[in-house]
Amino acid sequence: MTDLREDARRIVNEAIAGVLPNQAVEAALADRRFPGRVYLVAIGKAGFSMAQAAAKVLGPALVKGAVLTKYGHAQGLLERIEVVEAGHPVPDRNTLYGTEKVLALVEGLTATDTVLFLVSGGGSALFEKPLPGVDLTDLEKITQQLLACGADIVEINTIRKRLSAVKGGRFAHLCRPAQVFSVILSDVLGDRLDSIASGPAWPDAATVEDALAIVEKYKLSLPSSLLAKLKLETPKQVDNVTVMVTGSVKALCREAAAAAARLGYRPVILTTQLTCEAREGGRFLAAIAREIRDGGYLQPPCAVILGGETVVNVKGKGKGGRNQEFALAAAEGIAGLADTVVIAAGSDGTDGPTDAAGGLVDGQTQEVLLRQGLKIGAVLEDNDAYCGLAACDSLLLSGPTGTNVNDVAVLLCR
Repeated sequence: MTDLREDARRIVNEAIAGVLPNQAVEAALADRRFPGRVYLVAIGKAGFSMAQAAAKVLGPALVKGAVLTKYGHAQGLLERIEVVEAGHPVPDRNTLYGTEKVLALVEGLTATDTVLFLVSGGGSALFEKPLPGVDLTDLEKITQQLLACGADIVEINTIRKRLSAVKGGRFAHLCRPAQVFSVILSDVLGDRLDSIASGPAWPDAATVEDALAIVEKYKLSLPSSLLAKLKLETPKQVDNVTVMVTGSVKALCREAAAAAARLGYRPVILTTQLTCEAREGGRFLAAIAREIRDGGYLQPPCAVILGGETVVNVKGKGKGGRNQEFALAAAEGIAGLADTVVIAAGSDGTDGPTDAAGGLVDGQTQEVLLRQGLKIGAVLEDNDAYCGLAACDSLLLSGPTGTNVNDVAVLLCR
């Protein structure tokens, strides 16, 4: 079983290595020529590595830049580029400080200047200037509600952008008359440009009615002042932006399939658009495992791959993240199955508000926990998957990876 677990780790590690943004950013800029001065702005968990790659290509053409990334994700100093680390998934004071640095950078540009805008997942929390009448406490409270209620990323960002002076196309307007060339590492299913990092440089497709429907759907508690902001329409036209998408969960899953094939498994990518409750995703993949063991349509050795982004409806007081809940729920479903493992990981290396990337479980995980007096159902009800996985040495602890293209889960049967 140890070898099977190591195979699972290797598949995920090689998949993530295959979607690191450095080569993609270099390729996007290799034949690109900009007429005037170039100013770099990078936001998101992969902001540092994307900026590093861009600076290598641009050389002396780069005048100045700024990177806003998550705490612990900066990897040193960059020449002519200021790096600011800030809060994620909830914005903090450093978020506002770093955003002001960016806005000062793009102020007073000319029509021949270019803002190279490098965007990756996490940008919604890391790049923020509240609208007048909205303060940081308001943003913290609404973000926490959205994260806890089970809203998906598109719904979360539909609300966020309406409270922001830089989201929903507004940053592109602030850069005018300069042109914006945006290179995007997508963490949104379907690569929806108005939702990745809440679309700072893309027209907003969502409407006031969409935002108010989300408030009603999740019974969000907002003061009347914030509700009034939600009724302000966002920009529907942005005419100074060119966009290239350089990476996504589809590429992550393709890399996982290739890695599995190299190890002798027959890979099947079941979906790259998984979106559901995390524990339901885990139970679904466990059901696939049982079908395989019952002589179903797939024969071992095989690898079933799911990509996407699940959600967690937080009701308990524990610690965890969506990939950890996914893995722990799968452990309950594959209990007793030999030569079967499930791994679930966030491609950025951080799952929820924890230092884990996800979890890796097998047919013995449930028994190990039971011997310690822990029942998986109870652990999940308290949203305490981190502690549950830690108790059976099943946490994935990779540290920041330098990319962010959603999540991947892999079922291995041998």
